[in-house]
Amino acid sequence: MVDWKLAVATATRFVRPGPEVSRDEAREVVAELRRHAKASEEHVRGFTRMMPPGGEGDASADTPVLVVDRAGWIRANVAGFRAVLGPLLEKMQDRRGNVPGGAVLGAVGGKVTGVELGMLLSFLASRVLGQYETFAPPTRELPGGAGGGRLLLVAPNIVHVERELDVAPHDFRLWVCLHEETHRTQFTGVPWLRDHIEGEVQSFLAETDIDPATLLERFREAVQSLGGGRPPEAAEDAAARGGRSIVELVQTPAQREVLGRLTAVMSLLEGHADYVMDGVGPQVVPSVTEIREKFQQRRASGAGRLDQALRKLLGLDAKLRQYRDGERFVRAVVDQVGMEGFNRVWTSPNTLPTKAEIAKPADWVARVHSRTEG
Repeated sequence: MVDWKLAVATATRFVRPGPEVSRDEAREVVAELRRHAKASEEHVRGFTRMMPPGGEGDASADTPVLVVDRAGWIRANVAGFRAVLGPLLEKMQDRRGNVPGGAVLGAVGGKVTGVELGMLLSFLASRVLGQYETFAPPTRELPGGAGGGRLLLVAPNIVHVERELDVAPHDFRLWVCLHEETHRTQFTGVPWLRDHIEGEVQSFLAETDIDPATLLERFREAVQSLGGGRPPEAAEDAAARGGRSIVELVQTPAQREVLGRLTAVMSLLEGHADYVMDGVGPQVVPSVTEIREKFQQRRASGAGRLDQALRKLLGLDAKLRQYRDGERFVRAVVDQVGMEGFNRVWTSPNTLPTKAEIAKPADWVARVHSRTEG
């Protein structure tokens, strides 16, 4: 169904080159990001009061921090796609095997889809600053912890953005690490969180009851506008006409329910990371006000019409709303019940906010605190 090796090769070939740095500069950036990631761990845990279940020495919290280039980020995410999509693709492959000529169609379709996935990843690989990778299995290139969790910091993208914003490099690198370390703290401090999210994702995929050829066709229609043969003007027109992201193209009613829950938890995680970054930042990042202001302007403006169309197509506009809405939720709850009161959100899946509660934090406080205090 998907030629994963071809996806990696395509993405690596077409990804934009990173900023020009000397070998010594590159070594310095990598070393500094590693130092900042380590320092951020203490800052974030102190501010959030979130610790691994076994305390500071808990080996399960010792997930690796990897400083990667754009090609390394691509390989890691293809491994993640393979792990998460495996059950769905196996089901679709079985269906196709019962169709005359299905094996040949699958081989050809897998290469086409591999190229198109590669084009999508080549676009994203120059934009991601960091990522806590939850589901990818360990690989020789990118070793992971026992649960597959690892923190990726994409060095060339961090350097590119700090130059683009014209901010202090040392401050910006620490600021980015604070956000990404918060995600690592979330997953290492809340043991059930990874399994819960993976279960929701698999529930979403299990509800995909669509003919493989139709699914691939819809996927290709969406991805082609990222560079699979259409000029930029056609990509903009296609995104404007469709008005839907790739995920929305294959939703059933049951999937919409799951996606609503996933949207809520992702808004929580992203908003919490932004809140922590802003809370810790003034204490340890001297130019945090300037960095935050310039970065927010960059988030809001995008890089032109085509970039905005691609954001819409990929659902990245929804991700930007998650940062904003989630941060407002966290701030409102902490203001009302304090950090310890907010941390009840991590008690169980039942205490996670719903999508409606993200927009109305007081409803979450009333539901969770009245129940636990009554």
